[in-house]
This record gives sequence, C-alpha cells and structure tokens, in this order.
Amino acid sequence: MARRIATGAAFGGGGIGLIGAAGVGVLLAEVQLAKRRVGIPDAPVPANGNGWYGLAYGEADALRLGVIGDSLAAGQGVRRVGQTPGALLASGLAAVAERPVDLVNVALPGARSNDLDRQVTLMLSDPSRLPDVCVIMIGANDVTHRMAPTHSVRYLKDAVRRLRTAGAEVVVATCPDLGTVEPVYQPLRWLARRTSRQLAAAQTIVTVEQGGRTVSLGDLLGPEFEAHPSEMFGPDHYHPSVDGYATASMAVLPTVCAALGLWPETDRLDVLRDEGMLPVAKAASEAAARGGTEVTGARAPWALLKHRRRRHVVTQQEPAPREAHQDT
Repeated sequence: MARRIATGAAFGGGGIGLIGAAGVGVLLAEVQLAKRRVGIPDAPVPANGNGWYGLAYGEADALRLGVIGDSLAAGQGVRRVGQTPGALLASGLAAVAERPVDLVNVALPGARSNDLDRQVTLMLSDPSRLPDVCVIMIGANDVTHRMAPTHSVRYLKDAVRRLRTAGAEVVVATCPDLGTVEPVYQPLRWLARRTSRQLAAAQTIVTVEQGGRTVSLGDLLGPEFEAHPSEMFGPDHYHPSVDGYATASMAVLPTVCAALGLWPETDRLDVLRDEGMLPVAKAASEAAARGGTEVTGARAPWALLKHRRRRHVVTQQEPAPREAHQDT
C-alpha cells in the first residue's frame, strides 16, 4: 500500500481508499466522540524558539537548523520554549557539534502537508541564512482531515526536493501513530493506526528517493504512550507532554547529527539491532512499525535501516535573541 501511495503521488494518482463503505457510519460517530473529548483548542502554543543555541562555543562557524511542519514541530502543548522539539534539537546539535546553532522554526499548529510549500518558501526566503539541515514533522493532520495520502506525500516530496536542491540535508520525522490517542476507541483506533503507518511508510519512500532521511515516530509514540499516558500525553490528551517531546527529539537528534557528518558512521550493520539493507519499500514498512528507526538511501532501490543509539538531549535552554548576533 505504501508503494502504491508513493507511486500514485509520483504519477498524479488520486486518493486510495482504506476502508469499505460499510464501516463509514460507525467511524464517523467515533470521530465525533473523539473530537468532543480531545481538548486541542486549549493546548498552549509556545513561542517558536527562533534564536541562537550553544553560544558558549563562540559565535563563528554556526550551524543553521530549520524546523517545519505542524503542531508536533511547533511543540504545541508545552509552556516553555526550551521544551519544544526545535529548541531541544538545537541544544542537542550544539552540544554534539560543539558549535553554535541558529534555529529557524516556521512550523504552524494545525498545518497539513499542503502548507509545506509555503513553509519551505519562508525557510528559503533569505539566501544568506539557508539551513544546513531541516527537520520536517508532518502527517497527523492529513490523517485526521482525511487528505488523500497520494496528495499528502506529493507535497512532502516536493518540499524535500526543494530543500535538497537548496543544499540542505533533510530529516523527516514521519507521521506518528494516531491509534495511541487516549480518546480514540475501536474501530477508529485500529483504522487510525493502520492509516498512520501506511502514510509514514509512503513518506519514507518519497523522502529517501529525494535524498533525505527519515525517522519513524509511529511506534515511538505508541507503546510508551499507551503504557504511560499520564506522563507522555499533555493536558489536552492529544499532544505530547514535555517528556513525550523529549522522547521524540531524542530519537530524531542522532539522525540530524549523522546527516551533518557529526555522528559516528560505519559500514558495518548491527544485526543484533535488526539493522540491514533492504528494498526501500520493505525498509519503509518495517520502520513505520518501530519507532526511532532511521531509513536512509543506499544504492537504488536499496535503503539502510538503522537503529541509532540515542543520547539524552539538553533541556530547558532558552534561545539567545537573534537580533544580538546578526553578524554570525
């Protein structure tokens, strides 16, 4: 199914149905119940965190990190800038690189993949401040608003291609598993999980084919969230909590560092960690079912499936004002 979605996106295919008409009535009733119980409108939206991190390493030779996407990329649900994924990734990247990091976050809560074109245009608007690496977190709203998956991944494919053409490394954190959201019941929970994973796999295929890397959030925001919902979900029961965002950021950080050549790379794959070289579609399917899995392109049509060892990210750091460091 993921390959069909990706192929449909590449050749202008329409939507691909995922459920028969017989279950539509039940599912629509479940959707309305979930909407009444999920408190999305009350979730706080922190500042974007734009600014400088790691200035203890000086002000020269800075790395530029871009973040685009939806509420997950924006960090909706937390109350401090330093708790958002952008700030966590910028702090962690600065610590690994021992260089300052200039963060530009243009993510928009509620955004769907059709907003990526606008966000990428905004990210690339200043030729003197092009990102060295850009993290994309998108997909959840595509599922909840029933955007055709072929359309969803086509927008993502175009965004990755534009960023890669501009010289940026690209890391896509694929669609999280919406089957873990507390107010969602069966059979909607099953459908949400299936749809989320299929979209995540299709996102992986088109991203790798455009020269980017992906990290699966699906299973990462799955068993851990189901086992500890009070700790991993925020007050609105939909967006991650502070610990949830830190967990997601910790999974993405090693791939961001590896994309910039800052993480130890080896040609030896660790079979004990289920790493291997697989056809792209197979790697995408396996990654969608296991959180924290990286997929990166190898020799077409093969891809590397990796499970990088995670490091704790630096938390609670607030950005230095951008205006004070325009000369960097």
